[in-house]
Amino acid sequence: MNDAIISDDLTIEGDLIAKESSLTINGRVTGDVTAKSIDVRPNGQVSGTLSADIVTIGGTVKGRVTCKDLSLQETARVEADLSTAALTSTKGASLVGKVEVKGG
Repeated sequence: MNDAIISDDLTIEGDLIAKESSLTINGRVTGDVTAKSIDVRPNGQVSGTLSADIVTIGGTVKGRVTCKDLSLQETARVEADLSTAALTSTKGASLVGKVEVKGG
């Protein structure tokens, strides 16, 4: 699996597809993101849909998240509808939206 990094000084407007790669977001993305795994770091911001097997959020996400395994870190600020098989949240994480945990 390859790794791709969106650095903190980078802003992307448009959809990103990296189906077989791991994507780390330190900057800002406006658009839908699809990858094998997605890590939104504390300075990262996403407005759109995140789709991956594994999603870790430590930054800001607005939109929708669909994954198998979702982890919200203490710095997470999420305004999104979530659909996942497994959800882990650390004390301090903020979540506003509809949550669907299907198990798996």
